[in-house]
Amino acid sequence: MPDFEAAGVAPEVAAAIEKRLANPNPTCKRCGERAPWLWFSKEDVSDLDEIEKISEGPGEALCAAHGSQKLLACFDQIPEANLFYMNLPYGESGAYLWI
Repeated sequence: MPDFEAAGVAPEVAAAIEKRLANPNPTCKRCGERAPWLWFSKEDVSDLDEIEKISEGPGEALCAAHGSQKLLACFDQIPEANLFYMNLPYGESGAYLWI
């Protein structure tokens, strides 16, 4: 992805994510629809240096509706945050990192 370098994502991390995005999209774990979201919890991948976990970890395949619901539920658990910039998921493609 061309924006990874500009965002400061290490080349090894970018390669691991690109590898995952190149695989066909599975179906949503919750409803069976096409799943363009691949969610990794902090417990599964606690740091972007964990290249093997990003490359090989199962993650949770989610459709756009269930993926956005999960993201909003995580936001609801944060009592306060200082945000400078946020890239929110939209459309059918891309990678969104929230650390």
